[in-house]
Amino acid sequence: MPELDSRIREAVRHFWRTRDQQSTAQGSEATRDRSRRGAVTGGKQMDGFIRLVRTLLIDAKVPETCIAIDKRIELPGWFRAEKKWDLVIVHAGELLAAIEFKSQIGPSFGNNFNNRTEEALGSATDIWAAYREGAFRPSARPFLGYLMLLEDCDRSRAPVKVVTPHFQVFPEFKGASYRERYAILIEKLLRERLYDGACFMLSNPNSAPSGEYIEPNPELTFAKFITPLLAHVASICR
Repeated sequence: MPELDSRIREAVRHFWRTRDQQSTAQGSEATRDRSRRGAVTGGKQMDGFIRLVRTLLIDAKVPETCIAIDKRIELPGWFRAEKKWDLVIVHAGELLAAIEFKSQIGPSFGNNFNNRTEEALGSATDIWAAYREGAFRPSARPFLGYLMLLEDCDRSRAPVKVVTPHFQVFPEFKGASYRERYAILIEKLLRERLYDGACFMLSNPNSAPSGEYIEPNPELTFAKFITPLLAHVASICR
């Protein structure tokens, strides 16, 4: 899908451009650590992917007014009052889809990986509990999506030591890098049906001008993420 590939590359270029702009805006050498934090947490880096998905939905004849990406993105939860999702689709009073777009860059992969894991599990658990309790009635089961872009570098590829003072970790985690741990996490999120579609990508800042990216897991490609989303939403909106 060459056209889709070029669109993804533009989203990747937007990610690295925005990250660099946010880092530069943070200031001088004296505030380097703080600027790196700003680059990690900046909310606009994934906008290229969000707007790509929005465009593909519109191309699939989903009414533009049904797709929320900047405002009206709050959905009720069960364990908390509400949560902001990155993209929400509501048609004729029914919740059709909610999607998260996340990223992580180095150098601090450990704590951030744990945070991303807890966020992904917590968000899914919360919204499915709210769905079970009728928060989105009369909606049928909505499509829940998750997209992650990880920096591809030596530290994200390096094996991570596991600490097992009492019990053994599951074998797939032994010697796994953060790149591999993310793939394991996201694949398990799908297998447990916590999310209906997921995508996992890698990109290196050195290849930012070309927008080069890697999809290391054939089950977690952008195409396999977007295809069921479009089918689910477009069939209802027509």
